[in-house]
Amino acid sequence: MVAKSRGIPLTTLLLILFLSAIVPTSLSDQVLNSKNPRPSSSASSLGSSVAFQIKGNVYPLGYYTVSLAIGNPPKVYDLDIDTGSDLTWVQCDAPCQGCTIPRNRLYKPNGNLVKCGDPLCKAIQSAPNHHCAGPNEQCDYEVEYADQGSSLGVLLRDNIPLKFTNGSLARPILAFGCGYDQKHVGHNPSASTAGVLGLGNGKTSILSQLHSLGLIRNVVGHCLSERGGGFLFFGDQLVPQSGVVWTPLLQSSSTQHYKTGPADLFFDRKPTSVKGLQLIFDSGSSYTYFNSKAHKALVNLVTNDLRGKPLSRATEDSSLPICWRGPKPFKSLHDVTSNFKPLLLSFTKSKNSLLQLPPEAYLIVTVRTFSLSLFLFLMKGIK
Repeated sequence: MVAKSRGIPLTTLLLILFLSAIVPTSLSDQVLNSKNPRPSSSASSLGSSVAFQIKGNVYPLGYYTVSLAIGNPPKVYDLDIDTGSDLTWVQCDAPCQGCTIPRNRLYKPNGNLVKCGDPLCKAIQSAPNHHCAGPNEQCDYEVEYADQGSSLGVLLRDNIPLKFTNGSLARPILAFGCGYDQKHVGHNPSASTAGVLGLGNGKTSILSQLHSLGLIRNVVGHCLSERGGGFLFFGDQLVPQSGVVWTPLLQSSSTQHYKTGPADLFFDRKPTSVKGLQLIFDSGSSYTYFNSKAHKALVNLVTNDLRGKPLSRATEDSSLPICWRGPKPFKSLHDVTSNFKPLLLSFTKSKNSLLQLPPEAYLIVTVRTFSLSLFLFLMKGIK
């Protein structure tokens, strides 16, 4: 199995939530160019939401996608969901290098280029990389990911029709990338995946643009099933009235990241030596990454707790460094979850703010030739 990471390399922990729970993230207000098109009178006001069906799973695919309609008439594109980056981009017929979808399905640019002097261009290029030969020149972009993949293209605007949960329909004109040169390293993209839906905490994200137009509140959430699939939503109408606890975001050197903490790790509801973690929520990463110290402590806790139980380490597959095999093949996680303890992250600055991780949230069953193995996929990251 190959890990895919769409976010920028992190200092402590990448956490992808694939639990069957909704995890809303509060965002700070964003302000865009006042010359941007305003929503029509039929558009939704603050207080409604947009929902998308999610396709995909953690294993074996390693990614999740949603379908987004773009253009007039609209054409549907499957996009990789990524809360670890801002820019939304689609493979573009300009012409295209490194594209994975047929040419007849590529986005056809219609000339609505974002100019180099536009504030959104300054946001995506960021100083000191923002240089304009002239304010009316096109806005070029290049985005690089932690898996060494990249997209090169130009920024443009087009209609993105959205149906809101209150029944209204809006066709905002939003900025996104027309990617004409893609590189894929370490991750085999689905043949149907046309690009990335950037949902980071920056001005260029689709989420921030919709908020600046007065269409939604600054909230993004998702509900992911352990069986694969789920739904993604923008806005706060779908946030449950009860059962949701909020924790503040931390200031980050990269404003696009949803960073929170500090958090202490509990194992079987007992405190551990792993304390003060700062976490980044990144839906573009297939794995959850701990730093070396936290990873080592957690592996030791799990390993010691398994002593005397009918599980043995499986070491023949180097791509799965921490696996266990049972006396007979596992049919599902439910066969073995009784042997593993739950994890819990307690956010120390928020009263009663806990993220519970049952065994189903950190184990997967991998199919092999003669047996099934359990794989602990809380991976070791950088220091």
